[in-house]
Amino acid sequence: MASKAAVLNHTRSVALYCAERDLNIRCNSISPAAILTPMWEPMLGTGPDRAARMAAIVADTPLRRFGQPEEVAALAVLLASDAAGYMTGADLALDGGLLAGTAARPDPAG
Repeated sequence: MASKAAVLNHTRSVALYCAERDLNIRCNSISPAAILTPMWEPMLGTGPDRAARMAAIVADTPLRRFGQPEEVAALAVLLASDAAGYMTGADLALDGGLLAGTAARPDPAG
């Protein structure tokens, strides 16, 4: 979390620096959570229990799945486009809803 805080503070500092100098540069950041990239492979493995390990890792994520690299790329393209022309100094959490709260649900049998 400390590294994400550093990225957020740097993002805001660069955004303000550029805005104060009337530079046509926007600075935003993306803070992804569990994105299914090769770095997860050693933990997930290739055996028959891979799906169970994946489910356990994202069990507390409201969307209950890993994010995909294409989802991060799509957000980066949006931020680089004119559609985000008024956005600077923002950090966008791409976390399947983790910052929104827990995925814990009441037991329907309970």
